[in-house]
Amino acid sequence: MARCHDLHCSQVRILQYGLMGRLKRILLWVLGVYITIPFLVKLCPSIQAKLVFLNFVRLPYFIDLKRPQDHGLNHTYNFYLQPETGVNIGVWHTVPDQMWKEAQGKDREWYDSTFKSPYPVMLYLHGNAGTRGGDHRVQLYKVLSLLGYHVVTFDYRGWGDSDGSPSESGMTSDALFLYQWMKERVGSKPLNVWGHSLGTGVATNLVRRLCDRGTPPNSLVLESPFTNIREEAKSHPFSMVYRYLPGFEWFFLDTISANDIRFASDENVDHISCPLLILHAEDDSVVPFHLGKKLYNIASQSKSLSGHKLQFIPFPVSLAYKHKFIYRSPELPHILSDFLGTTHPHA
Repeated sequence: MARCHDLHCSQVRILQYGLMGRLKRILLWVLGVYITIPFLVKLCPSIQAKLVFLNFVRLPYFIDLKRPQDHGLNHTYNFYLQPETGVNIGVWHTVPDQMWKEAQGKDREWYDSTFKSPYPVMLYLHGNAGTRGGDHRVQLYKVLSLLGYHVVTFDYRGWGDSDGSPSESGMTSDALFLYQWMKERVGSKPLNVWGHSLGTGVATNLVRRLCDRGTPPNSLVLESPFTNIREEAKSHPFSMVYRYLPGFEWFFLDTISANDIRFASDENVDHISCPLLILHAEDDSVVPFHLGKKLYNIASQSKSLSGHKLQFIPFPVSLAYKHKFIYRSPELPHILSDFLGTTHPHA
């Protein structure tokens, strides 16, 4: 019996040593990966750019962007524009819900002609990852259409079915090109800009340029905005495991700057001269609420915004709107009507 007991104990010890050995190897492997990633990002800055844009993450994967009707947008037309040689971008134009019956079976010429209708227009600039067909984006188009807006949205170069590679300058150029294209058709009617998440950085870049030219939009709406990309990257959940690593800024944040990615909305608001509405959910874990509030505080001190309507609307944690579900708010139509004015056309 004693001999059996000793044998059993030996087997247990061998098993324990084996498990400990495996655990040590796993821990060493994890530690190795943890240490390697910052150096890899520093040596290959394009990795960090991909993490900012996430344009390679196309959700849902099997969406046919040529068929917006598959998403309940049966009053939407898909087409393509060329902001520069060799770059074609995919665009959707959703007409106001009041025109949906008339829109059935119509071609692009008809859709273009509807810009002459008395309804206001919204240019929507989406955030990173996905496409113009992302569900939360589509749901917002529907809300805006029901409110009586033309909604024009597109995929930046490198996203969805658009050509090219992403960059901050390219995204801004695409937005400016489309805005000018719309302005030629809209004329003197209200033309508004809405940006969400990373799209808020594009939106403030765009609107700053427009204001510098003396041609501001009717208004700017920023949903879940940040101050600048460095502060957003530092606050993003992805950075949590490295945030307190010595050299974090050198490894990660300086690498973003090396890619000419700034999205400096905190600087842009000092040059914006049009009504500004900021919407942010308190439980947003992707772009923390405090960054949206900070941007509002900076904007409230802006001389260029003096005399223009400025409003910050927080959405409590209890509503669980998080980063991309503000469209669910039953108060949103009232908020927009109050800030932007009525969309009912006048005879």
